[in-house]
Amino acid sequence: MESVVTIAGSDSCGGAGIEADLRTIAARGLHGAAVIVAVTAQNTRGVQAIQNLPVEIVAAQCDSVFSDLHVVAVKLGMLSTAALMRAVAAKLRQYAPPRIVLDPVMVSQTGHRLMSEDAITTLRQEVLPLADVITPNLPEAAELLGRPVATLAEMRQAAGDLHALLLRRRALPRGASPVVLVKGGHLKGAPIDIFFDGGGAREISAARIDTPNTHGTGCTLSSAIAAELGKGAAPLEAVRTAKAFLSEGLAHSLAIGGGPGCPNQMFQLGGSGERRLLLGELVEAFERLRAARVGRLIPEVQSNLAAGLLGARGREEVAAFPGRLTRLGDTITTPLPPCFGASRHVAGIVLEAMQFDGRIRAVMNLRYEPRILAACEQLGLRLGSFDRADEPKEVKEREGSSLEWGTRQAILASGCVPDVIYDLGERGKEPMIRLLGPSPAHIAELVLRINERLG
Repeated sequence: MESVVTIAGSDSCGGAGIEADLRTIAARGLHGAAVIVAVTAQNTRGVQAIQNLPVEIVAAQCDSVFSDLHVVAVKLGMLSTAALMRAVAAKLRQYAPPRIVLDPVMVSQTGHRLMSEDAITTLRQEVLPLADVITPNLPEAAELLGRPVATLAEMRQAAGDLHALLLRRRALPRGASPVVLVKGGHLKGAPIDIFFDGGGAREISAARIDTPNTHGTGCTLSSAIAAELGKGAAPLEAVRTAKAFLSEGLAHSLAIGGGPGCPNQMFQLGGSGERRLLLGELVEAFERLRAARVGRLIPEVQSNLAAGLLGARGREEVAAFPGRLTRLGDTITTPLPPCFGASRHVAGIVLEAMQFDGRIRAVMNLRYEPRILAACEQLGLRLGSFDRADEPKEVKEREGSSLEWGTRQAILASGCVPDVIYDLGERGKEPMIRLLGPSPAHIAELVLRINERLG
């Protein structure tokens, strides 16, 4: 089985460090292995003591896991001394794991310094050059660059400078450019991150989750990125998926003590009932549509019906039909039952709509015809639209981004999430109508009423 190795310190209260890393890696579907470099005595109120392990033990742990396991990625966390950094760096150069994610942990969230001053220089010289992805927050980026990083503009500049530093000191042969993710959790307002891979800075935003339980967020994010990279995801996709996973963990966060608690990386274990229920709703909606013989509403590119879990933040939390809904005479059929993560395109519409109104969790696309659109108007549905001619070039070039962009444009122009979002297509893109609503049953009811109106 494929493994992700976390090289970090142990958190005795389980909120961060090795413990959070292993929960995250398991939740993302891979085996987690650990090289423990330090043991801490800490709880939600602070760090009471740190004991670094002997360099020889750390090196021996590296030899044990790298010589035996199928390691697809490594996550580096707290490395508190220069000696530990040099030992870990030597082993990484020796075994050359395919992907390395560095979370340059320097200070705990309770304010306790976890890295000695002299170790920062060693971090820059020995560890940073090994990384494929680094995930500093604002204070860590400032420490690495020796200057303040506090605004969005400074974050962009910091990301570019750190990327240049990684390129200059590259220590392992890599085909892809390194990635810098400067995290904006310390910003006021929305927590915007800056993603930089040499091709220009991208802003990645997410809603700020209102919870005090943020201990271990950096560990969770970096471990999730490592796991997604280990599964073969491109860096940007890995970061987006990891951020959605972290947001959901924060939304289900755990108050474990008298101070700040931590994200719940195992939130999915508690949601199996909701998942089964949603899949059942999709099947029931499909059967209603099949029995009503709505084949004339299916577009040439086929249709799909999708719905997201409450608070869904990633494609893996949106269920759809992997074989789509196809026309069979005047009715519809599908080769496979619904499952989660089945569709990128309709899932993108659902997730985009949910950012504006969390109650809107389902979507289905229909063929575009003026009379179908007229039927929607006659039913009193709110209509929104977008023009593909206005789509920015950079959006067109990003696979799977067009419908998210179009959905957002229609919502912004309408001032709300419309019941219907349509576009007139363009060369190579079929015109399309999309119905949005709170549930598969609601969507099925709309489709049946539209079909009835057509006579």
